[in-house]
Amino acid sequence: MGIFTITLPDIGEGIAEAELTEWNVAIGDEVQDEDVLGTVMTDKAAVEIPSTVAGKVVWLCGEPGDVIAIGAKFIQIEVEGEGNDAAATEAPKAAAAKTEAEAPAPEKPAPAKEKSEAKAQPQLQSQPQASRPSAAHRPLAAGEKPLASPAVRRRAQDAGIDLRMVGGSGPAGRILHEDLDAYIEHGPPTARQSGRMPALGTRDIKVVGMRRRIAEKMALSKARIPHITIVEEVDVTAVEELRGQLNAVHAAGRGKLTLLPFVMRAIVMAVREQPEMNALYDDEAGVVRQYDAVHIGIATQTPAGLTVPVARHTEARSVWDCAAEVVRLAEAAREGKASREELSGSTITITSLGPLGAIATTPIINHPEVAIVGINKMAVRPLWDGKEFQPRKVMNISCSFDHRVIDGWDAAVFVQKLKSLLETPALMFVED
Repeated sequence: MGIFTITLPDIGEGIAEAELTEWNVAIGDEVQDEDVLGTVMTDKAAVEIPSTVAGKVVWLCGEPGDVIAIGAKFIQIEVEGEGNDAAATEAPKAAAAKTEAEAPAPEKPAPAKEKSEAKAQPQLQSQPQASRPSAAHRPLAAGEKPLASPAVRRRAQDAGIDLRMVGGSGPAGRILHEDLDAYIEHGPPTARQSGRMPALGTRDIKVVGMRRRIAEKMALSKARIPHITIVEEVDVTAVEELRGQLNAVHAAGRGKLTLLPFVMRAIVMAVREQPEMNALYDDEAGVVRQYDAVHIGIATQTPAGLTVPVARHTEARSVWDCAAEVVRLAEAAREGKASREELSGSTITITSLGPLGAIATTPIINHPEVAIVGINKMAVRPLWDGKEFQPRKVMNISCSFDHRVIDGWDAAVFVQKLKSLLETPALMFVED
């Protein structure tokens, strides 16, 4: 038998390390060639690491959340034959021999007298505890601090217990360790009377994988980008009527349209007049790169967290093409099948809370982009038409901009252009 060591392979993104997010095996498991051993997360996607041999897992490189260097030892598998790691093969044998040599001689059994004394001792120690009276909880006056030793206070703090709720059985009402034990076991006096116990538990959840990537990206965007957000009310009655008519005629053959493809079309039209909105800002180099192609990122909620698949070349797509692409990308993202190419390369992003909606939001820019468009909840509201109030379908759009390279006036012009296109949807289909 030998040890075969599998190293973390070069994933091909030019990265030097990756985060371990999940083990699919444990020590002692039997694996076959091509079985998935674990998953690592790069800046762009999760990558499964397969086994290249069959055998038994004997060593794992770390725990989920650890960062592993490319080329470092990832897993060791015991295989038939010599394996590929002679040092690892000899190590267990040497360790076993050392353990056997250092094993202490067995101790002689204790005399019967010592055993009987040892058995009697716990009974003697338990008698004072059993006779201790239960602590009566005395309400504290305003500003009065409970009496307790530093050790008791530290233990209570670690357990999340408010000492003001604990009755003290020591001199002058001092709170003892036994009082904490009683509190933890039975709860405060009020809880005993009502039958309800206070919730004292806590949980530490390690931020790893996709959640860590989201946290890092959000922190980067908020720390480096001074946001300016403009919220504007849009009357979407006309575009909703058009959408309904198109769905009635073409839904069976072309698929159902939502509002999102019309917003995508409006963005395409708007950035033609303001190309500075369809850009990436390299703040380290001090360069803004504007794009002719409009690659729209669609913020999508998935079981693993928020991802942003990219609908490429929306300037060359119809509203039905945009709708179909959004559906395809959303399904791929939620199933974890989106490729690295589909999760990168956006030049401007759309975000929406979907059916949950909101009156207004303040979207965070997808760094290094310079603009993001947020879609909010639609509702029927009374709007004045100059003569009377009319029920209209109204929706707010929330747009954030990188104020380092986008001035407030230009941001307002862009928002007003989106508003005009959505309120008069025929303009979105008029080509110069």
